[in-house]
Amino acid sequence: MTAPLQRTVPIRPGLDLEVREAGTSGSPVLVLHGGPGPSSITPLIDHLAPDHRGVAPTHPGWAGTVRPEDLDCVPALAAAYLDLLGNLSLTDVTVIGTSFGGWVATQSVLEDREGRISRLVLMDAIGPVIPGQQITVPPEPPAPAAGGPAPQGRPSAQSMAALRVFAGPAMGDAGMLPRLSTVTCPVLVLWGADDTVVTPDFGRAYAAAFSHTRFELIPGAGHLPIREQPDAVFAHLDSFLAPPSPGHQPLNPALWFPVRGRDSVRTRSTSPSRCVSLPW
Repeated sequence: MTAPLQRTVPIRPGLDLEVREAGTSGSPVLVLHGGPGPSSITPLIDHLAPDHRGVAPTHPGWAGTVRPEDLDCVPALAAAYLDLLGNLSLTDVTVIGTSFGGWVATQSVLEDREGRISRLVLMDAIGPVIPGQQITVPPEPPAPAAGGPAPQGRPSAQSMAALRVFAGPAMGDAGMLPRLSTVTCPVLVLWGADDTVVTPDFGRAYAAAFSHTRFELIPGAGHLPIREQPDAVFAHLDSFLAPPSPGHQPLNPALWFPVRGRDSVRTRSTSPSRCVSLPW
């Protein structure tokens, strides 16, 4: 397997995206990181590379990148990633988002007018306001000495500043939840069973708002299951991404996961989204 390629992709005047690409064959996968930054999804990129074309942009404002002044909310960031897919001529794309990246991933699907996205995977994601559910933001760590790196799994001060701009003060988009039933592609929602930032009940309600979705708990994992229980995450993800077996018809999204259960949600819910907020 070749090492991931890092390159700069110009999206429009004043906006260049730093993008990691790994793998050259198979269906494309857009991977959107959370607050801890691009390094937090490296295991996922490495896992996808043998069978997929992985594309992982760095959110502007993270890892030393520049955030343009007008890139100041989640819908604007989602629009930039849809432009990235167009720039790379990618279709039939699976979008995977972790935590804050899950909010951006969901917004990208909602705004995908060209039908480039065919599947959505959310991991301990934020985004909608869930009645009766709160997001618990972990306390910020002390500033590292002499400008050193943030502790592993924690956003840096620069990342937190960018996050506050994109997320705003509300920690969620009050208009997003009723819009999720309009998503027609299959959705897989993975959630750490021990997540205290966004609890499994938040995740179940998030998943239940989509029309064609599956919810899976990851035992022994908190808010970063890709680091804490990667094998369990990869097992669910590989099953979801696997092409249909020879001689079998592809799943009809209208019939996908029609039964509802405690840890495998399958469901429904309907309106517009705004620039609002998040933790990581």
